[in-house]
Amino acid sequence: MRMLVGALLVLLFCFRGRAGLSPHFLKQPEDLVVLLGEEAWLPCALGAYRGLVQWTKDGLALGGERDLPGWSRYWISGNAASGQHDLHIRPVELEDEASYECQATQAGLRSRPAQLLVLVPPEPPQVLGGPSVSLVAGVPSNLTCRSRGDARPNPELLWLRDGVRLDGTTFHQILLKEGTTGSVESTLFLTPSSHDDGATLVCRARSQALPTGRDTAITLNLQYPPVVTLSAEPQTVQEGEKVTFLCQATAQPPVTGYRWAKGGSPVLGARGPRLEIVADVSFLTEPVSCEVSNAVGSANRSTALDVLFGPILQTKPEATSVDMGEDASFSCAWHGNPLPRITWTRLGGTQVLSSRPTLRLSSVGPEDAGDYVCRAEPGRSGLGGGAAEARLTVNAPPVVTALHSAPAFLRGPARVQCLVFASPAPEAVVWSWDEGFLEAGSRGRFLVETFAAPEGLGGQGPGLISVLHISGTQESDFSRGFNCSARNRLGEGGTQVYLGRRASFSKQKNMVRIPGSSDGSSSRGPGEEETGSSEDRGPIVPSDHSDLVLDEKEALETKDPTNGYYKVRGVSVSLSLGEAPGGGLFLPPPPPLRLPGTPTFYDFNPHLDMVPPCKLYRARAGYLTTPHPRAFTSYIKPTSFGAPDLTSGTPPFHYAAFPIPTHQRLQTHV
Repeated sequence: MRMLVGALLVLLFCFRGRAGLSPHFLKQPEDLVVLLGEEAWLPCALGAYRGLVQWTKDGLALGGERDLPGWSRYWISGNAASGQHDLHIRPVELEDEASYECQATQAGLRSRPAQLLVLVPPEPPQVLGGPSVSLVAGVPSNLTCRSRGDARPNPELLWLRDGVRLDGTTFHQILLKEGTTGSVESTLFLTPSSHDDGATLVCRARSQALPTGRDTAITLNLQYPPVVTLSAEPQTVQEGEKVTFLCQATAQPPVTGYRWAKGGSPVLGARGPRLEIVADVSFLTEPVSCEVSNAVGSANRSTALDVLFGPILQTKPEATSVDMGEDASFSCAWHGNPLPRITWTRLGGTQVLSSRPTLRLSSVGPEDAGDYVCRAEPGRSGLGGGAAEARLTVNAPPVVTALHSAPAFLRGPARVQCLVFASPAPEAVVWSWDEGFLEAGSRGRFLVETFAAPEGLGGQGPGLISVLHISGTQESDFSRGFNCSARNRLGEGGTQVYLGRRASFSKQKNMVRIPGSSDGSSSRGPGEEETGSSEDRGPIVPSDHSDLVLDEKEALETKDPTNGYYKVRGVSVSLSLGEAPGGGLFLPPPPPLRLPGTPTFYDFNPHLDMVPPCKLYRARAGYLTTPHPRAFTSYIKPTSFGAPDLTSGTPPFHYAAFPIPTHQRLQTHV
């Protein structure tokens, strides 16, 4: 039994040893990727096999010989005794792409199939229009890069500039037939500028077969309109000086022409890249432009000069009128470079009220009325500048002031007068007294005249002078006041005027009579004849000079030149005496504030005690000798004869009593 078991074990061992030596693959082929034209190598190794080994291509046997007759590019290599049966293909072509197996036919063994993939590198791409592509600057364009051939796999197309990949591309394929592809295209979209002229762009085709890719370069040839630079020399210039403009341009193709304009209007006769012109104020608002053209297009550049000039009045201030208590404003505008300095002052004053274009006055009163001056200082050139005036009228209730009136004789003619300033103009000027009132015309012994006062009188603008004439004064006229009042829409004002009484003379025979005043008005009644010859129109002195006294009653018995129209029986004489050259008495000329044809009155009363020199002087009649120095006893010589002061109260000189125009029928004096 034991011997039987041992034999069985020996037989089993022998069987297992024979089974371990059965044919098997030591190495099998694997999928392989190879470039077109290169060598493909598919390995195959068998163990414990001494029989026939062959390779199949897509199931087709290639043969059992080592040199594979009929397949000139195919062969089997390796030591057959050691079981090496490697398949070689060189050079690989597209037709070699297939599934390959290594087979041991006698042992019935087949390797796993190995797929051979043949890659075809891409050809260098083609850029349409290359190698030099012409584009127009500023115009959107596109560049097309195309890869042709049987590249496997299809290549990727890239655009590069200076080694940097460009964006803005699209990619697409063109189908030749179903299942196959033809060319591959990539389009680059761009809007070139003049700076792209001469730039080099690269189109690169790359794939798995050629990772580094293949490049094609092109050069951009840009056509662009002129690129213009405009300069001025000098840029800052005084008005009236010459300035030179220079217009420089780069262009492709070259420049064909220049055109100059100022403020949009062509500069006639200007040609070429240079312009010389005299600058003025208009260059600040009307820039100079230069337009340059070529075959592609044109470009324009402009520049404004900094022209220095003195102030010029643009907006003059306007006169304004406001009610008292309201706000007032004036505006003026001066144009200059540099910007002028503006100041506001009152006319004749130095205090600066404002340094802005607009002067604002709050809650104005009558004292604010007057002229205001807007002044601009000259510029650095010293030219321009000046002043503009505007008047402010403050509307307020009337201001009424009594004017000096000459004293009058009892039962003689007289006048009282007032000055009225009002804005708006007064609706009425009314005289009133105990018995009644009078606005215009005549009433009994009274007559009213109203006329415009001289411009600027009183410093308050235009005014009115109202005169109340009295014919045949009575005692009550010297003891009561005459009220002068005026009203407008803002209120009323008034003042009282009193009539002064003149001392009377006792005798008529020693009267000194002045037949005419300096304005040539006659002092004779219509029926009187003047003493002396027709050539002698000087003062008349009676031969008897015992006294310069005239009885008031006798003086009033003269003929009424108006035939009773105004009941005038006498007229007051007013005289102011000053020392004249040569020892005479000088009758001052009438003051300037009087109407033409108004008689002048001279007041003797203050000088009755003065000792006069030997002569009386009248402007037209000359000197008249008077032999009675005791008739004037207290004369004081005035220092000067100034302009009349027509404010309330007594004027500085008696001769300056404001002259009042008189009705033509009252121009007769006794």
